[in-house]
Amino acid sequence: MKQEELFNYRKLTDEELASFKESGFLVIKGIVKDAGLAQMRQECMTAWDKEKEGFDPNKSWLQNSLLVNIHHQAAAVRDYYFDGPLVDIATQIIGPNIKGATSQLTFKMKGNTKPFGWHQDNGYGELEPYNALTTLTALDDTDRGNGCLWLIPGSHKEGQIRVEQDEMQKKSQSEIVVKADDNLAVPMEMKAGDALIFNCWMLHKSDGNYSTDRDRRILFLRYADADAVEVYNNRKPRLGRLVRGDTKFEEVKAFEANI
Repeated sequence: MKQEELFNYRKLTDEELASFKESGFLVIKGIVKDAGLAQMRQECMTAWDKEKEGFDPNKSWLQNSLLVNIHHQAAAVRDYYFDGPLVDIATQIIGPNIKGATSQLTFKMKGNTKPFGWHQDNGYGELEPYNALTTLTALDDTDRGNGCLWLIPGSHKEGQIRVEQDEMQKKSQSEIVVKADDNLAVPMEMKAGDALIFNCWMLHKSDGNYSTDRDRRILFLRYADADAVEVYNNRKPRLGRLVRGDTKFEEVKAFEANI
């Protein structure tokens, strides 16, 4: 059910679609209304406080900054993920059959000065077909002072970059960092309520949060073709809630169907 009091529903124009195809990214202004921001912040922080603590420089990036499956604990995020404006936009880019592939709260607290190096999101979970869409929705204003994202326009045209990890690296959940030219990078500064969308092959990174009084909370929601498979996992279907259309995989049809 659409939540029009929380979100601004819209479609991308032909010009925006052309820009996305060429540059690999697009910033969508004001996709979440003030009421939606207030509700999602409250629900996300309630969930965060149940499982997480303050920033600890001795902990991993995963421990300090990520709360996975945030839609399990935040009803407004669930509505946004399953039936918000990003779903309609994803169908314009991917096609009529869409599933949710990832849901996370990414919380870079003030004082967390750890950077996250250059990478592709499809490097952390290679999905095929190669049309998965990353969306980052800002719950706080995000700029160079509190660790905004940087990306390299057009870098998605390089395709999948192969990065090998041994078993120890995989088990330790170490970062997958690729080489990139920082001189080509552009900061993705956003206001709370804006969303950044980009191609699964887009090269991007984030610096540390050097602010003394501002956190940086972002909803990381990834969408994929409903029949997308995990290349790294013997081509098993990626499980995710079917949010539009149909799929050939019965396990995807059943996954979180009752949530």
